[in-house]
Amino acid sequence: MRMLFFIFALYIWLFSNSPFFSILIGTDLISSATSKEKEFPMKVYLLKDVEKIGLAGEVIKVKDGFAANYLFPRKLAIEITASNEAFYKGRIKLVEHRKEVVSSKTSMLAEKIAALKVVVKRKMHDDGKLYGAINALEIVELLKDKGVSVSKSQVELEKSIKSKGVFEVTIKLSSSLKPKISLQVLPE
Repeated sequence: MRMLFFIFALYIWLFSNSPFFSILIGTDLISSATSKEKEFPMKVYLLKDVEKIGLAGEVIKVKDGFAANYLFPRKLAIEITASNEAFYKGRIKLVEHRKEVVSSKTSMLAEKIAALKVVVKRKMHDDGKLYGAINALEIVELLKDKGVSVSKSQVELEKSIKSKGVFEVTIKLSSSLKPKISLQVLPE
């Protein structure tokens, strides 16, 4: 057993400094890559919107493990290879057009939301506290009554509203568009 270990150690020592061994294990290829290529070596085409990563139709660079363990099993992306790269570059133009349309609709919705003044009348205690609380789900319903459709996750509310007064509530439409609505709570 010792002899086998000695032969293996000698073999590693002899070939570890040779150019053949470095080509065999690929150390020259790794060291010649730039740090950005090492960090995000795989290009993928997104099939669906992935939060904090990108929109459907974008070509992005991601780490191998993220692509193999998250994007590919969930069918959120396809790997870009030399053979299919031209096909996906043509589709990028369609995505850019879609982004422009979405951003214009989103900015129009942001203007509509910013102009809203919502008044809510609720039962209150003598000290000005509400019997219940106004949470994000109720704000979604109030906005729906005004003709604005948003989801509960888009309403940024630190904690539910439990007293009368005027409050500013942020609606997150995108990472850059966050209009605020004025919510006034009055006693019945």
